[in-house]
Amino acid sequence: MHLRAPHSAALLLALSGAQAAGAQQVPFAPDSLREQDYAQAERRLAAYAGELIFGHTVRPRWEEGDVFTYRSTTARGWEFIRVDPEEGERRTAFDHAGVATGLSAALGREVEADRLPFDAFQALDDEIRFEVEDRFYRCDPGAGRCRAEEAGGSGTGRDVVVSPDGGRGAFIRDHDLWVRDLRTGIETRLTTDGVEDYGYATNDAGWTRSDRPVVLWSPDSRRIATFRHDGRGVSQMYLVSTNVGEPELQQFDYPLPEDSLPFMIERIVVDVDDARVTWLDMAPDPHRSTICDHIYCNGTFSDVEWSRDGSELAFVSSSRDHKRATLRVADPVTGAVRDVLTEEVETFFESGYDQVNWSVLFDEDQVIWYSQRSDWGHLYLYDLNTGQLIRPITSGNWNVLQLRHVDPEAREIYFVGNHREPGDPYFEYFYKVGIDDGRVTLLTPDSANHEITLTPSGDYFVDQYSTPVEPPVTVVRDRDGDVVVELERADISRLLATGWQPPVPFTTKARDGVTDLYGLMYPPAELDPSRKYPVVNYLYPGPQTGSVGSRSFSPARRDHQALSELGFVVIEVDAMGTPKRSKSFHAAYYGDMGDNGLPDQVATIRQLAERNPWIDLDRVGIWGHSGGGFASTAGILRYPDFYKVAVSQAGNHDNRNYEDDWGEKWQGLLVENEDGTTNYDNQANQLLAENLKGKLLLAHGTMDDNVPPYNTLLVADALIAANKDFDLVMMPNRRHGFAYEPYMMRRRWDYFVRHLLGAEPPREFEFGRQRPIS
Repeated sequence: MHLRAPHSAALLLALSGAQAAGAQQVPFAPDSLREQDYAQAERRLAAYAGELIFGHTVRPRWEEGDVFTYRSTTARGWEFIRVDPEEGERRTAFDHAGVATGLSAALGREVEADRLPFDAFQALDDEIRFEVEDRFYRCDPGAGRCRAEEAGGSGTGRDVVVSPDGGRGAFIRDHDLWVRDLRTGIETRLTTDGVEDYGYATNDAGWTRSDRPVVLWSPDSRRIATFRHDGRGVSQMYLVSTNVGEPELQQFDYPLPEDSLPFMIERIVVDVDDARVTWLDMAPDPHRSTICDHIYCNGTFSDVEWSRDGSELAFVSSSRDHKRATLRVADPVTGAVRDVLTEEVETFFESGYDQVNWSVLFDEDQVIWYSQRSDWGHLYLYDLNTGQLIRPITSGNWNVLQLRHVDPEAREIYFVGNHREPGDPYFEYFYKVGIDDGRVTLLTPDSANHEITLTPSGDYFVDQYSTPVEPPVTVVRDRDGDVVVELERADISRLLATGWQPPVPFTTKARDGVTDLYGLMYPPAELDPSRKYPVVNYLYPGPQTGSVGSRSFSPARRDHQALSELGFVVIEVDAMGTPKRSKSFHAAYYGDMGDNGLPDQVATIRQLAERNPWIDLDRVGIWGHSGGGFASTAGILRYPDFYKVAVSQAGNHDNRNYEDDWGEKWQGLLVENEDGTTNYDNQANQLLAENLKGKLLLAHGTMDDNVPPYNTLLVADALIAANKDFDLVMMPNRRHGFAYEPYMMRRRWDYFVRHLLGAEPPREFEFGRQRPIS
């Protein structure tokens, strides 16, 4: 892929360098902004910009074998496509006009063929089945006939985990684990002694909870690996609703770093046929995984793996502080457990980026293990019986990010990696490597960020590649990386016709003056190089992710392009302390979460201002949500002479008031000193309240059960005690995800316009007047 900027944004750096060195620049500071200015900015949000790009999404839904269907957006609406990788075939999935005719009759209203009212369908011989308005329909496209199915459920739902053979579903009732025969409807109770706070398969991490059980079925559908969840004695969280009359109290388990014990799990295997429970012969494990702050990550029971015949169960036990991980293998019949290998690190152990990368080759008595022991994420081959290292599989100053497929017969591993190819180190590529010879083969040669979806057999994969400035191309490749069929080339011509500009990628040096940082900048579309523009620094400090996010193309990244339309230069950079680089880069401020990567944010903005004289260093603002709310408040309190304005939303301002797993992984276990201080004091924003000089807007949802609102109230209380002026918005009955709710977004825009741009915003601008915003 040859990268080219779709518009003029890539010329901005050259433009600034062409200015006369001695030219006097005037601050861009209009007296006021009009409603039409906000309306124009609004059109840069995803709800609008996303409708001006076509052929950019491919989400496969598998049929038989590797055949799949997907919905493709077009200038007229959308169409459904069927792909057969083996035949190299892409074609329309069914007669859209026939379905529209039949469905119009069934619904009693007109249905357009290029806007069929469903997102996905199931192919059934000559018919297709889909859901419209909470009811299922069957259509014969050729005959143009559709009929509604009789009401009645399949016995499954979001809270049921179906066995691999599709015959049974596991669910929780009254704290016990049950199974339902999906053919007969007969229900069987598998455990009998579950009670509140001490139940089976409980899906509860404190900050997130679900009624869906945490289980892993064996491949033969005979057994279930799960646990008894012990929440007795952990801290309680309390939230109170806002309403007329008596408020509703919400009380739930919420472990904190101060607790003597976190949630614990006692591992078991259940034989479904005879409801026999086998307790694994080991002490309870802390409620921890190697990739997320739950044991249920990406929709599955993490760090657990069955052998193909269901005769062995492998799993990883992690210590409470995430520093030690032990691979174990259990006999599901006897409950006997043996340790295979243990890895212990000084900071935190992770087994991959957002995906477990270890895998057991039971038939070969070998283990594929993931480690960052070399400062980079790589795969290692171990002996399953002795726990001894056989050989490294991959090596070098680059990362294996996600192990996607293992072919034990060919002795090959397919994985996503980064930092190995020239260019942006955050671009992800797809590779295969020989387990025995370590030979790495690049399967996606285009210089771009590759999003990979494997077919069920692993013989093919869907490759969608793009960059922040180049729209996506989607193809299907075989195991050697050869293209077997092209699916889509995104069309952004309508987007470009509106004057849209992509972000400007940049590289700066970190706080150490040596390490390269990478980010995106969003200058005003109508930039006048004779003026100076204020900066809005968006950040998310991680440590589990960074500010920029995916390097794939997007027509609208959060509200960055929209804010730039109002006259701001928006800057985001992945600072030290974030993942996908070396381990030392990721662990840069372990034990000092108050750092938040802020020294790198400040250094980046200063360097960009040196290159671009139209950046005004006297007017720098900062904002973020959740971890970014924590970091933005820390920014204005730790760098009060640099950041003049901050908007801080839903921040975890003191991680002693946030769920235990978060702080204990990145800050360490809580240690209280004899003088009353703790090792968590260096990250507590309320202890810096007296430093406030600029304008600070704090916001939080009153029913936030992820980051409880008391985090923000701690800071507010300290600011009051320090006699500091600040602004506070409490969003009644909102939970954690209000970052882009229209009212909050408008208040954020207004705050930066008024206090950073120096202009008066339009009074009470209402989003969605042009078209309802979703």
